[in-house]
Amino acid sequence: MRAMPSRDVREPATGLSGRSREETQRREMVSRFVATRGVDDPRILAVMGDIPRHRFVPEPLRAQAYGDHSLPIGFGQTISQPYVVGIMTQMLGVSPDHKVLEIGSGSGYQTAVLARLARSVYSLERIDELARSASALLASLGFHNVSIKAFDGTYGYPAAAPYDRILVTAGTESVPEPLLSQLAVGGRLVVPIGPPDRQRLRVIRRRKTDYAQEDGEDVTFVPLLGRFAGTPA
Repeated sequence: MRAMPSRDVREPATGLSGRSREETQRREMVSRFVATRGVDDPRILAVMGDIPRHRFVPEPLRAQAYGDHSLPIGFGQTISQPYVVGIMTQMLGVSPDHKVLEIGSGSGYQTAVLARLARSVYSLERIDELARSASALLASLGFHNVSIKAFDGTYGYPAAAPYDRILVTAGTESVPEPLLSQLAVGGRLVVPIGPPDRQRLRVIRRRKTDYAQEDGEDVTFVPLLGRFAGTPA
């Protein structure tokens, strides 16, 4: 007769409900740090509760992956805190039929969130190593509607323009003109605007003949670098 396996306290990888430790941590992250601070789009909350954020941070920092803070990912770049990812995504207002351009792939976490909400995502990352690692990780996790290019994001990506939504994940004092020109009429762009030490989230909507804008809360991002950012790469 086969002996029944014993249950002991060293089995925390799956609890009584069968959830993994990371899944429990993700759901706690969403409920404590995202949903309680104004992010109420159920699609965004569900996606953030599902995507394994710990896979997008360096292995030595994975124990901190589900706290409400940014973390370094190398090359002077960071993965944004969960709340900021949630609120920027909500401000962007992504629908399943949208084509999205992301400026600054970083680790690929924000890219993954966008990819679960949109029809397709084009993401530009100026640092080759980050672009390659993010692309490989997203492919390994089954994201097939994402294209990551190692490129100066301030040029945008005219080959696939126009875009229904554009998200800039680095701070800048002005929006690069190529990004505005690649935004579809009726489209929306979200960007942290301001000096290097503090920016404010801004939503820019393209109308037929002009742009409307609305400012949100204060944030701090690494600076946007590139030909049209006012700061060379």
